[in-house]
Amino acid sequence: MLSNEKPEWDYSVFWKEALQQIREELSEQEWIMWFNNIDYEESRQNVIVVSVPSAFYKDQVKQRYLKLIETKLSELSGANITLDFVIKKNPQHKLSQPTEKQRLQAGSETPTRQIKSLPGLKEEYTFKNFIIGENNSFAANAAMAIAKNPGTAYNPCLIYGGVGLGKTHLIQAIGNAANEAFENIKIVYVTAENFTNEFISAIGDKKIHQFKNKYRNVDILLIDDIHFLENKGQTQEELFHTFNALYDANKQMVFTCDRPVSELKNLMDRLRSRFERGLNVDLKPPNFETRFAILKKKAENRNIRIRDDVLELISRNITTNVRDLEAALTKLMAYSDLLGKEVTVEIAMQQLKDTFSSPKQSNINLEIIQRVVADYFNLSHNDLRGKKRTKAIAYPRQIAMYIAREITEYSTTEIGLEFGGRDHTTVMHASQRIEAKLKADPTLEPLLKSLISKIKESGTKT
Repeated sequence: MLSNEKPEWDYSVFWKEALQQIREELSEQEWIMWFNNIDYEESRQNVIVVSVPSAFYKDQVKQRYLKLIETKLSELSGANITLDFVIKKNPQHKLSQPTEKQRLQAGSETPTRQIKSLPGLKEEYTFKNFIIGENNSFAANAAMAIAKNPGTAYNPCLIYGGVGLGKTHLIQAIGNAANEAFENIKIVYVTAENFTNEFISAIGDKKIHQFKNKYRNVDILLIDDIHFLENKGQTQEELFHTFNALYDANKQMVFTCDRPVSELKNLMDRLRSRFERGLNVDLKPPNFETRFAILKKKAENRNIRIRDDVLELISRNITTNVRDLEAALTKLMAYSDLLGKEVTVEIAMQQLKDTFSSPKQSNINLEIIQRVVADYFNLSHNDLRGKKRTKAIAYPRQIAMYIAREITEYSTTEIGLEFGGRDHTTVMHASQRIEAKLKADPTLEPLLKSLISKIKESGTKT
């Protein structure tokens, strides 16, 4: 006798295995970003029903990963299983909830002793609050390793990058994590400016001995923004001797700078060589997934609900650094609080129109600049990247390098690499040549404005 009951379909085992395989193929940040918010709900014949927290997530997951997921399910089950999405708003869902491994790395276990606070270190600057993406994973993991084992493999360490990319957060996170992990450890955090001011005061007050004792008898020395030391010969000399004393005693040193130390013009060579002796890691502008995760995390930390499509709008239009992202988010939260209105995409576009139109925010890369300049001078894109130094190529190449420095956040080192592997000094020389020519040639400024306008137009189409 045939049963009229419908067969039970359970594809949960295939779903779990498919997710496991996909996780191995993605970065941890990408996994947390898009898959932590998907939940298995039920199965029907050849269909798996999953829930996501918003229509935005549904659209993004379908666009980015639907084909990959369904292919995995087909390979595992031998059937053509499709995904069906339902939207379940769950305020408890956390986009960037750290894994157990990340919590241990961040030293976020509940301490069993009273942790003393350290001058200059902000409690919120921890590894737990630092969003890791492709742009900063090397630097972040190096910083975590240093906090666990100071004075060993990565000593000294120099973290460099542009404004607002997280240098201060990382260097202070090292101090906070080490302070929590090791009892009676001596940690000093100071900006290069304050180090200089203390040194000058110590000389004037005849307390140089106390100054040396403070900085040469520590277990970890953290100095932020060493680019401030340019043209300060006496301070550089003192830091050089402090460096040697700590290095010989196997004490950890970490420094930050807004560029590679090779680009610091007025820094004594022997101090420069000390900075370059250890590990040098750079921080680049965050990619879209990381920018979105940063905004989501900051909104959660402030207990503010901002729509996902608004966060996506900010993430796509502000590509420079974390500081600019946070400024945009703060402005929208203030608007919502003061007017008692939910921020929509239309409101966000209106409130942030000046920020979005900033030349630093446009979607411009070096290849776009090279192509626009090459087209104008009737050259090929490869001519500007090549080794030829004829006048017909050298001048357009200098213009392209100058424009790159003016309207992008790329360092001179990064620009040089994209122009045939040239040294950063070549980029600086090119910029200086164009700046000098601007003063002598009245036709150059209109040309540059025209090229920059075309570059921005091309950037909006990519």
